Amino acid sequence: MPEKHLSSQFDSELNSVSSRVMELGGLVESQIRQAIYALSQFSMEAVEQVASIEQRVNAMEVEIDHELSSIIARRQPTARDLRLLIAFSKATANLERMGDEAHKMARMVKSIIESGAARSLPSSDLRMAADLASGLLRKALDAFARLDTKAALDILKEDDLIDKEFDGFVRKLVTYMMEDPRTISASLDLLFLAKAIERIGDHSKNVAELIIYLVKGKDVRHAAMNDIESAVLQ
Repeated sequence: MPEKHLSSQFDSELNSVSSRVMELGGLVESQIRQAIYALSQFSMEAVEQVASIEQRVNAMEVEIDHELSSIIARRQPTARDLRLLIAFSKATANLERMGDEAHKMARMVKSIIESGAARSLPSSDLRMAADLASGLLRKALDAFARLDTKAALDILKEDDLIDKEFDGFVRKLVTYMMEDPRTISASLDLLFLAKAIERIGDHSKNVAELIIYLVKGKDVRHAAMNDIESAVLQ
């Protein structure tokens, strides 16, 4: 990913931290997959696996942050190099937060399992949204590795689908709770699950925005979609 520099050691450091960020992304992706499996199978084993991966994700985030701080202190980068390191730092933070959301999903599944809640609630709808969010993360990591701004733009648009899934799911849960108050507790667990899935999509969107920031030098976090498209296609 990084461009070549006069210092081969600097190149080596940039490549190392880039690889570590991608490794962290792969770890978080596996954590999300385990959380989705826990939801689809109501598997306590998968819940425990998510918690185990969470510890590794947190440790790796701290290690990458330390490595980035060391590079900035020693190299004092400017211009594009500084943007690159800032993008690495922000991407790492977003990945760690996605891991937190996967862990939250696992805790909610555990609560549903332990409460013996009815499985007649629309959890299958939630799994579809979870698959969308997981796929969005995979696309974001691939686009980040290739610094593909057009793919990043597609990710921003696709995040809207997850938001719509979330809104529709909330309406459906409200209907279930109104029809049968006994489902309120389990429905609230599913609502928190849905919110965690939506947040995973939001963090993937943040990574996509970082790609545009890195390549184009423009912060598009609060820009309208038309303005973002103009920035990418310039």
